[in-house]
Amino acid sequence: MPAPDRERLIEELGHQARASTLWTVLLHNAIASRSGINVTDMQCINLLQLRGPMTPGQLADAMFLTTGGAITAVIDRLEKAGMVRRRRDEDDRRRVIVEAAEGGATAALGARFAPVAEQYGKLLESYSDEHLAVILDYLKRTNEGSPEMIEQVRQLG
Repeated sequence: MPAPDRERLIEELGHQARASTLWTVLLHNAIASRSGINVTDMQCINLLQLRGPMTPGQLADAMFLTTGGAITAVIDRLEKAGMVRRRRDEDDRRRVIVEAAEGGATAALGARFAPVAEQYGKLLESYSDEHLAVILDYLKRTNEGSPEMIEQVRQLG
């Protein structure tokens, strides 16, 4: 069998990455919908779980939401649902910190991802350690480069 054409492989990788993004967005929409929240609210929880507590302004900036109205509405909905809580910053009592709540509705939301984790776990079992290392390297490097890409998109206007 002839060696794969690198250009074709890269083209197919781009196509599959695009399809993967589509399926991920649709999956997240389905899970959010079944959880009684919208996908933006769900990603705010995800962001808080990944990065830790944030001010409303930091959360708004990261999520491309306006400070004041839009982010306040998101936090209000999530707080009412028991998925986040507000607290005063211990160093500056004027500042509010938002953090993901543990257990309850947040745990129920996480449980909706169990079938996804199971399917991915089975898929990953079929790869060698060397292949897993390549996949991990690709994901890490993609994630590390994403903030710069987001900033470039922001600069486009």
